[in-house]
Amino acid sequence: MGRLPHAPLVWATTNHLLGEPGPDVLAWSLGSPGQGRAFEGSWTAFMQIIVRDNNVDQALRALKKKLQREGVYREMKLRRHYEKPSEKRARERAAAIRRARKLERKRVEREGAR
Repeated sequence: MGRLPHAPLVWATTNHLLGEPGPDVLAWSLGSPGQGRAFEGSWTAFMQIIVRDNNVDQALRALKKKLQREGVYREMKLRRHYEKPSEKRARERAAAIRRARKLERKRVEREGAR
């Protein structure tokens, strides 16, 4: 089993490239169409950010915020190295315990305020 190639990170301002008037659209893509047998049926995710008044800094901030909300950064961090199934189960189990404790703390806090 070979090493998986990194998915390309592609972004471009479509209206600017086409020379059309109006706000530019910052298109971002993670992934690529299927390559070979191992990648048949793979997915590509698109996200669009409107660039207003050529303010690319604001558009990039909006893009980063969307990526953060979608969990892309967390996913990339997890996929940097191979994680054994037993390690994944232990990590997910610990996360579930943390969530349950947090919900319990919130429930107690809510009931204590009554």
